[in-house]
Amino acid sequence: MSQEKTRYSDSELQEFKELIQRKLHEANEDYELLRASLSNSDNHGTDDTGRTFNMMEDGSQTLSREEVAQLSARQEKFVQSLQHALTRIENKTYGLCRVTGKLIPKERLMLVPHATMSIEAKNIQKD
Repeated sequence: MSQEKTRYSDSELQEFKELIQRKLHEANEDYELLRASLSNSDNHGTDDTGRTFNMMEDGSQTLSREEVAQLSARQEKFVQSLQHALTRIENKTYGLCRVTGKLIPKERLMLVPHATMSIEAKNIQKD
C-alpha cells in the first residue's frame, strides 16, 4: 500500500522556485512596459502632430489606454500571484490545493506555477 505524498520535496520546491523567479522577472518587465506606455513616457514624438489628426486619434487613443490599463492591472495581479507562490514555497505549503488539501500535479504547476487549486477543485467550483 503506497502512502500518498503530502508535500513536494525541497529539491522539487527549488525547481519550482527557479521557474517562478524566471516568470516573475519576465512579468515585472512586461508590467513596467505597460506602466510606461500609460504614463506616455514613450509617446514617440506625436505631440506636435496636426490638430485634425489628434482629434481623429482621441477616440482610439482613449480606447487603447483603457485596454493598456486593463492589461496592466492583470499583469500586476499576475506578479502578485507569483510572489505569493514564492511565499508558499518558503512556507513549504506550495502545491497544496486550497480546496481539497491534496497535492496539485507537478505538470499543472509547471504550466501554471501560481495555481492554488487542482483541476478537480476547479471543476467542483464550476458546478
